[in-house]
Formats: sequence, structure tokens, C-alpha cells
Amino acid sequence: MKAFVFPGQGAQFTGMGKDLYDLSIEAKEYFIKANKILNFNITDIMFNGDSEQLRQTKVTQPAVFLHSVVSALVLKKTNPDMVAGHSLGEFSALVVAGALTFEDGLRLVAKRAQAMQKACELEPSTMAAILGLDDEVVDDICDSIKDAIVVSANYNSPGQIVISGSVEGVGRACEIAKERGAKRALQLSVGGAFHSPLMQPAAEELKAAIDATPFNTALCPVYQNVNAYAQTEAMAIKQNLIAQLTAPVYWTQTIKNMIADGATAFYEFGPGDVLKGLIKKVNSEVEIG
Repeated sequence: MKAFVFPGQGAQFTGMGKDLYDLSIEAKEYFIKANKILNFNITDIMFNGDSEQLRQTKVTQPAVFLHSVVSALVLKKTNPDMVAGHSLGEFSALVVAGALTFEDGLRLVAKRAQAMQKACELEPSTMAAILGLDDEVVDDICDSIKDAIVVSANYNSPGQIVISGSVEGVGRACEIAKERGAKRALQLSVGGAFHSPLMQPAAEELKAAIDATPFNTALCPVYQNVNAYAQTEAMAIKQNLIAQLTAPVYWTQTIKNMIADGATAFYEFGPGDVLKGLIKKVNSEVEIG
């Protein structure tokens, strides 16, 4: 069975999507449509902008979504048997699975980016990658810090977890992680504490937009971040998507569940190939396309 997967924020690079734009009239139409929906020339920033411009959350999230969806819709040779997306990538997965239209998906991603940016500005916050510790050890470290916010945010692969929270909380967790034997505890260059309680203001703002957006029954199972389980029913998909901003991304568990449900080949659509590497760390025997 074929599984399509879609990356999240951080996969962007200057020039992303230009080959698709030049290759296909269909792709070009999606890029032109995106410029009109967003009311700014995102394609020019994607093709010609510098890394600083692409790092702006209001640009990054729509850009990665646009590249991912267009890649899948234009380049895919067969339909997927199941899909999943990492954080932001879940919106791309929902469009490809038919649960969302391209237009509504892009509008929601733009709203998500704006809401997250505002939440980031309310309190200094950050994220950090912890390498070489078991999930349970990292969870225990975060739980041990009682007077600052820090949580496990992304379970990316065995031995690779991203934590998220206040600057103080993440800093202290990194120090404890090193004491507990982590190979690395590296603060990330991100705008704020994604997938943590500090995103609650953004979640409330996004909820209103999601509630007002029509969703369809998915054409294939969508494995959602908040619980790593397959879903096709529109209302359940909505609720999981609302919860996603403040909940962890269970990516390791998602890949394991997809494989247990029959996935034998994974195809990543979007800029970069970071998910291919993570999947190989979860299971080195599956086919990566």
C-alpha cells in the first residue's frame, strides 16, 4: 500500500516550486490562484526571496503547503492508500485526501500562520531538539520542571524528540537532558513554542476558522498528529485539527501505525526530504519513494 506524507515548517528553501511552475500548466494555475487568495505574490518570494523572507511565518507556512499540495497533485502517478502530514503538513494531507479543497486549505494555513505569529509575540518562547534519549526520559524531564512551561512537542523518530515551551523552561530541560546522557540538546531557530500550551490563543483563533470551513469525508485514511490514528470522518478530522496546535505531533507512532495498517511504500511530497530520513529511522525496511 502507498502512503503519501507531507512536511511541515522548516522545509522551505529559495527557489522552491520554480521547477513545478515551469514544468506544468496545471501547477502554474495553482501558483497564480495562491497569489490571489493570499493577496500577495507568494510565488515571487518562493522563487526569488532570500532565506530571511522565507522564514517569516506568514510566508513559510503557505509556501510549504503550496509546494507540497501542487507536487502531489501534479506529480503523483497513483492515488494514495493513506496520507499523513507533519504539523503544518497535515493540511496538505487533508487536501490531497479530498477532505479540504485547495482554496480552503490555503486560507486555513494562512490563518494558522497569522494566529501562531500573534501567539509567539505574547511571550518569549522556543523549541529544542533532544537527541539520544528515549521518549519516556524526555517526557520525565519535561514533567520534572514545575515552575516553567516545557513539553514534548514532536516525537519525530526513536531518539529524536523536539521539546517546546518558555525560554526558561526549554533551557533548563536542555541542561537536564545533557546530564541524563543526551547526545545533543540544541535550541532551534524558531519563532515560538509550537505544539505547546503557549499556542492556546492561536488554537482558539484557528478554531473559529476551522468551524466555519466545510470539510468532506476523506477519500482515504488520514493519520492525524494528535493521536497517530487514521480518520476519514469530517467532524472528527476538524476536532483533531483544532487540537493539533497545542498537542504533540506523534510522528513516530503515526509511521508505525501506517506500517501496521499495511503501508509498504512512503512518498514524500513537498520541499526537502526530511520525512524520508525520519521514516527510515522508524523502520529501515519500508520503501521510500
